[in-house]
Amino acid sequence: MDNEALVFETGAASHVGLVRAVNEDSHLLRPGIGLWAVSDGMGGHTAGRMASQMVVEGLDEIAPTSEADALLHACLVQLQTANARLREATAAMGIAQAGATVVVLMLNGERFVCVWCGDSRVYRIRNGVIDQLTRDHSEVEELLRRGLISADEAKTWPRRNVITRAIGVTEEPVPETRDGPVAAGDVFVLCSDGLTNQLDDEAIAAACTGDDVQAAADRLIAETLDSGAKDNVTVVVVRCRRREPTVVDPSGAPRARLAQPS
Repeated sequence: MDNEALVFETGAASHVGLVRAVNEDSHLLRPGIGLWAVSDGMGGHTAGRMASQMVVEGLDEIAPTSEADALLHACLVQLQTANARLREATAAMGIAQAGATVVVLMLNGERFVCVWCGDSRVYRIRNGVIDQLTRDHSEVEELLRRGLISADEAKTWPRRNVITRAIGVTEEPVPETRDGPVAAGDVFVLCSDGLTNQLDDEAIAAACTGDDVQAAADRLIAETLDSGAKDNVTVVVVRCRRREPTVVDPSGAPRARLAQPS
């Protein structure tokens, strides 16, 4: 959400990749209320696409609010509703199971909130340093956390794509949340695992240099394709910058601040 201190610029791109026939990813851009999301569907071509669309359609129903707590509450309610709708739809279609990961970024004032379920991620790049804000809900992440496998082993672990949480696969969803401060210059990257399975964190950070967030999103897709793109890939890039001050002329009409001579 635009506020007195910061404004948020958005770029986004999605691609089916080089192996899959259908793009089962969906994403949502609602900068006017300070909300962005990426969802990665599972369950086959038709069911996977339906699952991710149901998730983002639910989030798109959230009413605008200036209260961060109200926005978070509405997000959690919509994820619970999407979970129920998806389970009803799969039962009616005779599908054994379909689900979707989701990651949501909310920006309000100078705070962020992440909500996620599954292995879609949010990164923050600050002063050139990239930080993964979410923790994958996956089997391999749990093994890493418990010290049962190494980071190198995780890269080739045979069940590395098995996730432990998703929307639509259990009676109640179990999303996780994280919040923290936002600073001017911060860049947030939301993505499906089609990006992170192909590019490491350093490559993601390097692609997001510069001021053009749409160009950054396009670079991330292009580099994923160059590296093989075995899955669908979706990225949303959000850059935070300081709002330019305005001056008021004697008539009382606001004017954009004029550039100062160098």
